[in-house]
Amino acid sequence: MNTASQAVVRTCKAAGTLLADPVRRTVVFQLARAGTDMSCGTFDAPVSLSTLTHHFNVLREAGVIRQYYVGTTKMNSLRTDEMEQRFPGLLSAVVTASTAEAAAGVA
Repeated sequence: MNTASQAVVRTCKAAGTLLADPVRRTVVFQLARAGTDMSCGTFDAPVSLSTLTHHFNVLREAGVIRQYYVGTTKMNSLRTDEMEQRFPGLLSAVVTASTAEAAAGVA
């Protein structure tokens, strides 16, 4: 396998691993549902703030979200266009699955 192919495989595995985690799926789902950028303190997640910060870092480093400051507030935005180019249909599938889980009371 050449270097370019190995990079694609690593990227795909990383995307699957990132979005397989229920907390990270929750962050992506809430950002997608809100349709606007959200501050770190506005997410409803079943983990502590320090653990949630870890999940934000993983998502940011993977290119799923973008973080920036407005004053002293750290904001999060979903990198929808970039993700759609890299993984067509993945974000919509995650949102659809998360919606179904929420309706069923699974999440």
